[in-house]
Amino acid sequence: MKVTEHLTRANGNTLFSFEVLPPKKGENIQNLFSNIEPLLEFKPPFIDVTYHREEYVYRQHANGLLEKKTVRRRPGTVGICAAIKNRFDVDTVPHLICGGFSKEETENALIDLHFLGIDNVLALRGDPIKSEGRFVPEPDGHAYACDLIGQVSDLNKGAYLDEEQDDVWATNFCIGTAGYPEKHFESPNSGADIRYLKHKVDRGAEYIVTQMFFDNEQFFQFEQKCRAAGILVPIIPGLKPLTTKAQLTALPRSFYLNLPDELVDAVHLAPDNAAAREIGIEWCINQSRELMAHGVPCLHYYSMGKSESIRRVASALF
Repeated sequence: MKVTEHLTRANGNTLFSFEVLPPKKGENIQNLFSNIEPLLEFKPPFIDVTYHREEYVYRQHANGLLEKKTVRRRPGTVGICAAIKNRFDVDTVPHLICGGFSKEETENALIDLHFLGIDNVLALRGDPIKSEGRFVPEPDGHAYACDLIGQVSDLNKGAYLDEEQDDVWATNFCIGTAGYPEKHFESPNSGADIRYLKHKVDRGAEYIVTQMFFDNEQFFQFEQKCRAAGILVPIIPGLKPLTTKAQLTALPRSFYLNLPDELVDAVHLAPDNAAAREIGIEWCINQSRELMAHGVPCLHYYSMGKSESIRRVASALF
């Protein structure tokens, strides 16, 4: 079932969903299942599965020469989506990215997902390769998420890259996209960011999931700007309970977000990570309650591969 259908069937009740990471290459998928199982009691209608693009590593040989190798540390997004759907009978939302894919490879991936009965994709540009510093699209690939969304939307109309194909079947994907309450770090300002987001919706995005944030006022202002710009699709807030003292610096560095003074001061004074985790969980519960009272259609939690803190947040809310 499509994400938008789940939201409609909820009749105004706030749903619970979460995102998981594929296991690192060589790890057992059972570790992933073990982190999903404690969250199933809260009846998630869908689970997101991230996609991690390739990285470049350099291996030094005995003769001193360096060899540049391409590696993908977390493969298996499509297989994991099928495994979750098969094992738990829960809809999955694979992330689809521009980086590392040509348009032909994107089309083939979408065909695989269509054959597996997966009805949803979250279309993203994706991060640049760490060693490159800026995003570089694949030759004959997409440089922007709006163009990726356009390709999925075209396939939903039966428009394949090979225009000479006869008797084609149209896909029927529900397309999600990302929104940034504190703006995307590459956007010059929030106004431009909202215009880019409107373009993605105009190309075919049917719902928005936000980057994590820790100040609800940022979300409320973002939502107001979206509605004023004519963006009328559902907006799902993305949340994460802070779990360690180190995340005070790690999260802003990695996700280009701000942390409220009250939260920073409390975690800074926490004697250890166990105390910091309790503060983070309580903060996330309060955030979630306020968002539910506001009437958001779903609360989406970023698990980062661990479920215990999210389980405790969900236990207080659902």
